Amino acid sequence: MNILWDFDGTLFDTYPVFTKILKQIVHPDISEDNLYAHLKISFSHTINHFQLSASQIEAFISLSNQLPMEDFKPFKDVEKILKYADKNVIMTHSGRKEVLKILNYYGWEKYFTELVTGDDDFPRKPNPASYEYLHKKHSIDLAVGDRMLDIIPAKKIGLKTCLFQNREHGSDYYLNDYKDFFSVING
Repeated sequence: MNILWDFDGTLFDTYPVFTKILKQIVHPDISEDNLYAHLKISFSHTINHFQLSASQIEAFISLSNQLPMEDFKPFKDVEKILKYADKNVIMTHSGRKEVLKILNYYGWEKYFTELVTGDDDFPRKPNPASYEYLHKKHSIDLAVGDRMLDIIPAKKIGLKTCLFQNREHGSDYYLNDYKDFFSVING
């Protein structure tokens, strides 16, 4: 099985960390729950919704880059799936340097055949261009993500999809916990 993965919120539980950083930057009356809900849509949505300035965005990036790698925790049991897959690829809007830093910290770079990141020349999701590229090159069987934004491009090109910790209508499979992956996907 060849799997295309989203990164933030799918392989690594980064949203709680990003929420805490944003809380330091935005108006104090905005709750962490509110920030988290908007981040789960997308970072660009969050920027627009809260009208973050260029200096606030720079502060967010700077604070994120200062965090110790152990703050970015992988989801429990996801490594078992990475080991099982014939090929794993990542498609993320995050920067290559940041993604590789986290993967290398956990020794997970060995699980991934290819990464397409926000630094590459592809249009942003839900445009399917990056998924088409990865599918053509690696014959993807399944796309896994935590947001509709992650599975829409996969559906557009005919891939099976799995939403993680998200029950929005439109996915082929739904997982709340990676320990259930094999029974859900093979069931």
